[in-house]
Amino acid sequence: MMKEIQDRKRLHSFLQTYQLESIFNEALLPHLSLYRFDQGELICSQGELPQFLYVLVKGKIKVYTTSAEGKILIISFKTPIEVIGEIEYIQQIPLINTVEAVSPVYMIGVPYRMLEKYGADYPPLLNFLLGIITRKFYVKSNYLSFNLMHPVEVRLASYLLSVSYDDSGSEIPGQLNSFRLTDVANFIGTSYRHLNRIIQKLCEEGLIERRKGFILVKDKEGLSALANQNIYE
Repeated sequence: MMKEIQDRKRLHSFLQTYQLESIFNEALLPHLSLYRFDQGELICSQGELPQFLYVLVKGKIKVYTTSAEGKILIISFKTPIEVIGEIEYIQQIPLINTVEAVSPVYMIGVPYRMLEKYGADYPPLLNFLLGIITRKFYVKSNYLSFNLMHPVEVRLASYLLSVSYDDSGSEIPGQLNSFRLTDVANFIGTSYRHLNRIIQKLCEEGLIERRKGFILVKDKEGLSALANQNIYE
């Protein structure tokens, strides 16, 4: 469950680590809060009216969209430093995607109303948001190229590394749920049937193990070699 962390010292430590002190002016700093989200917890949901701009400072998140028929399409995985809600803030629209914590996550949050009051004309903040938005376009372009140019086993290895380890390299157990393999197939651009064949192949090679309910990474180094350091981030 989302928790506000009442620890200004830790908040300022994150600001210093990612050199964010200059991004938020003195009027905005008192309105920043630090939040923790547990693994699997929703940070925000598609279609909601957002109230906060979030800056990811620790952990890994998954961004996905859901169709009217309930079909899920994973958009990306994100690690620090990343921003959630910047497009919605600028465009004044409901949330485009759902964002979920893949590992325990820490976010710095600032209310939109305070951004509008104290940051709408502050160049360092606007430049920071511009950099975040343009980087998302760049990453999306790389993702499309990666899916077009690499075989399915490379894409699956990359996906498994993305969902099984956080930004510190620590393992996140049981993240690839066997009952959501259709979503995985959609994300990496293949059929459900072919994905199952590749999973069986990787199991036979000792890289992964298929257990009831999820897939376990057995050989991180082997998967990394197969993915050739290409990770969905």
